[in-house]
Amino acid sequence: MFESLTEKLSKVFRKIKGRGVLTEENIKEALKEVRIALLEADVNYRVVKKFIEDVKKRAIGQEVLESLTPGQQVIKIVYEELKRLMGETATELNLRGNPPYVIMLVGLQGSGKTTTAAKLALFLKKKGRNPYLVSADPYRPAALEQLKKLASQINVPIYDHQQKDAEKICINAKKEALKNGSDILIVDTAGRLHIDRELMDELVKIKESIEPCEILLVADAMTGQDAVNIAKEFNEALEITGVILTKMEGDARGGAALSIKATVGKPIKFIGTGEKIDALEVFHPDRIASKILGMGDILTLIEKAQEQISQDEIQRIQKKIKEKEFDLEDFLYHLKLIRKLGPLDQLISMIPGMEHLKHMKKLQIDEKELVKIEAIINSMTKEERRNYKIIKGSRKRRIAKGSGTTVQDVNRLLKNFDRMKKMLEQLSKKGLADFDSIFK
Repeated sequence: MFESLTEKLSKVFRKIKGRGVLTEENIKEALKEVRIALLEADVNYRVVKKFIEDVKKRAIGQEVLESLTPGQQVIKIVYEELKRLMGETATELNLRGNPPYVIMLVGLQGSGKTTTAAKLALFLKKKGRNPYLVSADPYRPAALEQLKKLASQINVPIYDHQQKDAEKICINAKKEALKNGSDILIVDTAGRLHIDRELMDELVKIKESIEPCEILLVADAMTGQDAVNIAKEFNEALEITGVILTKMEGDARGGAALSIKATVGKPIKFIGTGEKIDALEVFHPDRIASKILGMGDILTLIEKAQEQISQDEIQRIQKKIKEKEFDLEDFLYHLKLIRKLGPLDQLISMIPGMEHLKHMKKLQIDEKELVKIEAIINSMTKEERRNYKIIKGSRKRRIAKGSGTTVQDVNRLLKNFDRMKKMLEQLSKKGLADFDSIFK
């Protein structure tokens, strides 16, 4: 998501930064291009109009025109206004009252509610909560079975029932969650192909019966402005407390993410970033604004890494590098960790400056290459992985045959590993490879 918008805005800002002096006319011309880029990204036209007016008001002031770096000042203003547009900061779940705190998920059929219910349960479980799931969709035969399957994957309890009344299901599930000692009940409500009175009446009854502290609309980011219109209708009927945007990793233009807060007045609280059950992230307006402007999202990358790499492991690897003992076994271990963090192109886009390289076609991202590297290292003996310098002709042929690759592939890996090892050792000598500080 945002890839096309980022590319277009990067072109506009490269022109601005290339000018030593900016005039009011230059700024208006640049903002005209920004306006077109936002409209093409399917951002609500009223939102775009107000956004451009706000940026223009600030950008043609003295602070920019008389600045030594006017181009950077304009980019800073656009960043701040984008952030404001999406809500400034991340909005936490409002868990109030007595447990179990009820989180009610609503939305149309196909938006990803059931999967999101499980993703949210796992997210909360990792935070030390004890969630409980319930499927309040008696109309779709597979709904309960789907949620049960997902619940078993993440080892979260679920209310198992054969009832047909959605309101009663929720009331009973809340009682069971309390008996179970769960502090959060996540309710996966029924969806429809389109909004109808019957659906809304049922949701209103459920709301009144179980008194949720959060009513989160699950909306498909791929639907663009339709997601904004759906949010408006659900908000009018239920007074939603926030939105979870799903399929943010897809080929969506970004309009929903940039329009919802401004048009509906409700924050986006989470985003779904992939099909895996752990692919749910808190929505950070500042990080998204940074990503849109091609400045990366290094904080999210660090958070992802912290989930996979312990402090002890960071210190262990530091020690091995300093003592020149970093080997192919360590490399394979960390390669697997990187692959756990998510698709490589998503990780690359979080690193400042790399998004631009990707657009310039200078960066080739090939997941298959990582699979090949793993296969080659797995075909080595323990001795070879710990001392790669003993790998000569016959060993290379055996490794290539065992991994389904070529001797040239094996040579390339050994050469690249040798370079990387030397670079890490040099950085360590200079005191630059302080991995510990990266994760603080």
